[in-house]
Amino acid sequence: MLSGLIGKKVGMTQTLDAAGRVRGVTVIQLGPCAVSQIKTQPIDGYDAILITWGRKKPSRASSAERGHFSKAELAPGGATREFLRRGEAEIKLGQSITAPEVFAPGDVVDVSGISKGHGYAGVIKRHHFAGFPNSRGTHEYFRHGGSIGNRSFPGRVRKGLRMAGQMGNERATVVNQRVMEVIAEDNLVLISGSVPGADNGIVVVRHAAKQRQRLLEAAAQ
Repeated sequence: MLSGLIGKKVGMTQTLDAAGRVRGVTVIQLGPCAVSQIKTQPIDGYDAILITWGRKKPSRASSAERGHFSKAELAPGGATREFLRRGEAEIKLGQSITAPEVFAPGDVVDVSGISKGHGYAGVIKRHHFAGFPNSRGTHEYFRHGGSIGNRSFPGRVRKGLRMAGQMGNERATVVNQRVMEVIAEDNLVLISGSVPGADNGIVVVRHAAKQRQRLLEAAAQ
């Protein structure tokens, strides 16, 4: 059907796997999502499906958004993303797509979301630096970052140096998580482990990209 869906993170709980072991899982409500645009090679230069999830007040949608959704006879959506088509199933404009149509237990997925913001954080919290000794003459310099460069060479601070700064509140992805269970009547998907973001945050679940690449390489051989 599609390579992924949009939903929201509900929270975490526990479940039993096939071997009877207790596994921590994240509950995600995926869909139902509506198809707002079907992109094709002759018109757009590539093939893709644009879907939307949730609802937005029409007064909070731009005129471009209202025009976009009116073509599919849909109300403005809260989140819109683009996915690839998988399989040969027919997809129509305005069609509603649910979690069981895209995912099944045992699938390997990548989950993306906006990580929790921790504000301006120091190097110990942000990068897990060890800090300085608490004895042997250390004075008021316990949680600092230490030296960040050399005066003669390179004579500047190198780009990408780990320092204090904004922590979290950015797009993050966890890869190769396994779908443990799909509850069709509630559009809930239980995914192993934790995923980025706070409860009720918007997340995007896609079939694992790295695993898909390995399957394509194996098929080519």
